[in-house]
Amino acid sequence: MTHQKTISFIGSHECTVFHLPSAPKEEAGQPFSVLIQPVDSHDLGELDKEIAFIEQHYGNNFLFAAFKIQKWNEELTPWEAPPAFGKIPFGNKAPSTLLYIEHELIPAIRRLYGLEQSQTRYYLGGYSLAGLFALWASYQSTSFHGIASASPSVWFKNWLDYAAQRSPTLQLAYLSLGDREEHTKTEIMSHVGECIRRQYELYRKAGHTAPLSGTRATTSKTTANGQPKDSSGY
Repeated sequence: MTHQKTISFIGSHECTVFHLPSAPKEEAGQPFSVLIQPVDSHDLGELDKEIAFIEQHYGNNFLFAAFKIQKWNEELTPWEAPPAFGKIPFGNKAPSTLLYIEHELIPAIRRLYGLEQSQTRYYLGGYSLAGLFALWASYQSTSFHGIASASPSVWFKNWLDYAAQRSPTLQLAYLSLGDREEHTKTEIMSHVGECIRRQYELYRKAGHTAPLSGTRATTSKTTANGQPKDSSGY
C-alpha cells in the first residue's frame, strides 16, 4: 500500500487519514480526489483493504479521510424516526455532521496536506445509514463532486418523499444494493430493492443518465473512472 495512515482527532471526531508521503500533484490533468467516509468500529477494521483496492483500481492520486461516528442512529439521519430494528430511535443530527465535514474536516485536510482548492474534488461515501447520509448530503450541499452510497437505508421513514421534492447538486452518484438484501422476511427490508430503484429514477430524472443493471446502479453526468466497492462506499 502506497498511502500512509495517520490517526488523530480533527475537531470532535477521531479521523483515520490515508495520504501520500509527499504533497499531492495533479496527474495528467486529472484533479486530486479526496474521499470522505463516516465509519463505525467495524468499518475501521476494513479500511486497509479498502485503500489497497482503490490503489489497485484507481491509482494513487487521492486522499481518504474516515471519521468515526459515535451514535450511528443519531448522527447520520436528518430527522427523528421511531426504531426500525431494536429499540434505538433515529435522531436528527445529520445537519451537524455535514457542518463538521464542511467547516472542520475539509479545511483541516486542506491545511494539513497542502491541497489546492481549485484542483481538488471531494467525494462522500458510506454504507447503510452512512449511505443514506451521503444521499441526503447530495441534496443539501455543493461541496461534493459525487457520492457513493452502498446499501443505503432508503427505507428510512419519509426519505423518498423528501428526495422527490428536491434536486441533487452533485455530478456523480453511485448506488448499490446487495444481491440478497431485498429477499428477506423482514417487512421493512423487503421493499429496499423497490426503494433503491426509485432513488435511481429520481437521480436520472434530475439529469443523470446511465443504464440500470440488476441491483447496481451508477448515475453520472460525466464518465466515472472505475466503480466503487460494494461493501465500503468507494
